[in-house]
Amino acid sequence: MGSLFALVVVVVVVIVLVKLVRIVPQGYEWTVETFGRYTRTLTPGLHFLIPVYQTVGRRMNMMEQVLDVPSQDVITKDNAVVRVDGVVFYQVLDAAKAAYEVANLEQASLALVMTNIRTVLGSMDLDESLSKRDAINAQLLRVVDEATHPWGVKVNRIEIKDIAPPRDLVDSMARQMKAEREKRANILEAEGFKQAAILKADGEKQSTILAAEGKREAAFRAAEARERSAEAEAKATTMVSEAIANGNVNALNYFVANNYVEALKVLAQSPNQKMLLLPVEATGVLGSLAGIAELAKESLGQQQAKSGIPRVPPPAG
Repeated sequence: MGSLFALVVVVVVVIVLVKLVRIVPQGYEWTVETFGRYTRTLTPGLHFLIPVYQTVGRRMNMMEQVLDVPSQDVITKDNAVVRVDGVVFYQVLDAAKAAYEVANLEQASLALVMTNIRTVLGSMDLDESLSKRDAINAQLLRVVDEATHPWGVKVNRIEIKDIAPPRDLVDSMARQMKAEREKRANILEAEGFKQAAILKADGEKQSTILAAEGKREAAFRAAEARERSAEAEAKATTMVSEAIANGNVNALNYFVANNYVEALKVLAQSPNQKMLLLPVEATGVLGSLAGIAELAKESLGQQQAKSGIPRVPPPAG
């Protein structure tokens, strides 16, 4: 009987010690209740409680936690149905508020995030919801963090993991992107043809300008040559006229013979003439040539007289 009593005493002492000494692990905070009423919060470390009078209420995780948001169908502003899921990173800052201000913190936070996802995406069209994911995350974070602040919770990040449009919309978007790429390719090709045509036209323009300048230069040179030829012919005609005026018949013979030979040359070079048969008086032509020789001798004698060189008489025939 005595041993049984001793055993009971030992059990009671152990229970009292367990209720008296409490060790809170790192990353957690426990609430203390006195007859069911919250009185204080236990931080990590060793604590002593009065058994029966004080009890541990809620054991709150103070580390950052991850909450998966399940997929849900959301209707966008332009009546497109997309499936959206996400993830929430939150942390309890006030253990008492998180324990007693909301019945189920995780379920309440999840419902709040899913509701605001539908609200935010419902105010955007499909293109905005697919391209402005950062704006969606920022707006969700602001709204949800403000709503969970009374619960002693800090929402650090909200990330939309996936926005999946229906299959027919995906196919339609793929066709649209393909058409847009083909349009850009056609525009670039047309721009290339346009640039090539411009360069070709510019090259032809420059070629025409250079050819015109060449023709103008050639015409200028030809006109200059004709002018000099005309000046030489006029000078020769003047000299012949002066010689005739001075009574020198040989000059007239030279002039006639020269024109006579030139006329025969033109007739001989005509493409329509295959054979040339003309009665030519040989003595007249020879006489003209003799006049040319006499005229040349006289011109040479005048040049020697002007230069002071003594004139050598021709040998006697």
